[in-house]
Amino acid sequence: MPSSTSPDQGDDLEACVLRFSDLDLKVTSLINRSSSIKAELDVSTKKKYSFAKKKAFALFVKTKELPAPPSEYKEKWWKCCQQLFTDQTSIHRHVATQHADEIYHETASVLKQLTVTSSTSKTLKSADKRNPFKEDLTHNHEVSAWLPDISCFSPDELISGQGNGEGEVLLYYCYCDLEDPDWICAWQTALCQHLHLTGKVRIATEGINGTVGGSKLATRLYVEVMLSCPLFKDYLCKDDFKTSKGGACCFPELRVGVFEEIVPMGISPSKISYKKPGIHLSPGEFHKEVEKFLSQANQEESDTILLDCRNFYESKIGRFQGCLAPDIRKFSYFPSYVDENLELFKEKRVLMYCTGGIRCERGSAYLKAKGVCKEVFQLKGGIHKYLEEFPAGFYKGKLFVFDERYALSFNSDIVSECSYCGAPWDQYKLCSTPQCRQLVLTCLACQGQGFTACCVTCQDKGSRQAASPAQSSFKEECECTARRLRAPRELLQQGRLPASPEPRPGDDEDGPCLHERPHLPFPKPSQS
Repeated sequence: MPSSTSPDQGDDLEACVLRFSDLDLKVTSLINRSSSIKAELDVSTKKKYSFAKKKAFALFVKTKELPAPPSEYKEKWWKCCQQLFTDQTSIHRHVATQHADEIYHETASVLKQLTVTSSTSKTLKSADKRNPFKEDLTHNHEVSAWLPDISCFSPDELISGQGNGEGEVLLYYCYCDLEDPDWICAWQTALCQHLHLTGKVRIATEGINGTVGGSKLATRLYVEVMLSCPLFKDYLCKDDFKTSKGGACCFPELRVGVFEEIVPMGISPSKISYKKPGIHLSPGEFHKEVEKFLSQANQEESDTILLDCRNFYESKIGRFQGCLAPDIRKFSYFPSYVDENLELFKEKRVLMYCTGGIRCERGSAYLKAKGVCKEVFQLKGGIHKYLEEFPAGFYKGKLFVFDERYALSFNSDIVSECSYCGAPWDQYKLCSTPQCRQLVLTCLACQGQGFTACCVTCQDKGSRQAASPAQSSFKEECECTARRLRAPRELLQQGRLPASPEPRPGDDEDGPCLHERPHLPFPKPSQS
């Protein structure tokens, strides 16, 4: 396994490092052995230990990449231990569980390289005077200088009210060019810990995307710091922060990381930039456009498409009336969906929406780049801001969120049903099989009958695992997930768009994705 890369591989490897998911590599033996390496490094290099571990992991994964996957597949393939891996998640899990020793040795090599180059990088940063405010912020690596003063508050004041319904959850994003995402990562980690916030923050050279929870005092201080930070104050305003009831309890932990994209669409920002999005519509303007669309006698022949660019399990429990809801499992499949259905969007006015607006920024840019639409619009602030102004508007059902709450309720409409008996139901639960990553809609009556798995396969697997306590340490996709089409193709009927506000049942990020567990249909229980 190589310990370094040639110059012509550098950019590609760096992209690989940044795309690397937050897979936990906390193997006990690895940590113990690595502690001796960390002890030999200076303070500055120690801070880069996490990055070095991820880079080592990415190096190893890259050596397993096949040189020429079949032309009909757009994604990369990998081969390791005589196994073929067709998606990034599975190869990451395999490497993390089967090759910890190799990752340990590669981490040591990367750390040594960082030690040699650290003094050079500091010299280059100190010479960069292009922006006095940004230079002052990042050149001073003492992040404590950029933390709010909380000495006037008691610990109880800062922590109290973090319970669900008493505290608050913030959702926000900011697209702007950032020169030192690693420093911002360290600062955000310190800031959130300082304020006792949990959640997830994604940072990249294209901006920042966060959802954090804590007491209302803590979230207020967080917003004040973000609005006063020289890096963001010209881009962020108070209205960019969406709030909802919750708290630190809504997230299992704090996760802050550096990535290539602040929302994972799977395409490099250098190819599809946030700087070329669709036309932003305020909630009021979007409301009028939807009203006009729904008032048309024949929506199938309309020149307008109301497009939901979220995942199918999100649109399943809540959506705009008359929308086209793609049957996709995650946002990184959205570009493939567009490619497969370009005829649908030809010469159309597209009204696009998502949870908080961030996915529309890149999604609308991708759709515009195809050059087939008449116009592309997007809902500024997403569904979240729309429901604040129009709780009884054209959006029906609940708003899915990527935390322990699963959904927010702004109206009493229920647009989904129990997967077993078909009764109106919109409260997700995890599949009862411990290793499954799916969400399932099962009403109280069906739960009482023991119907709590997402499919027959999981029901059987759960019974076997109950008899054998040995379990894998990683979540796994349900076997029926593989039968789901990655990018379904919408059928044109006599030149008309399909009128399908209901997302099709199948088998199987706004804000940072903490769960990727879609819902599956299941045979209905007997009525006996």
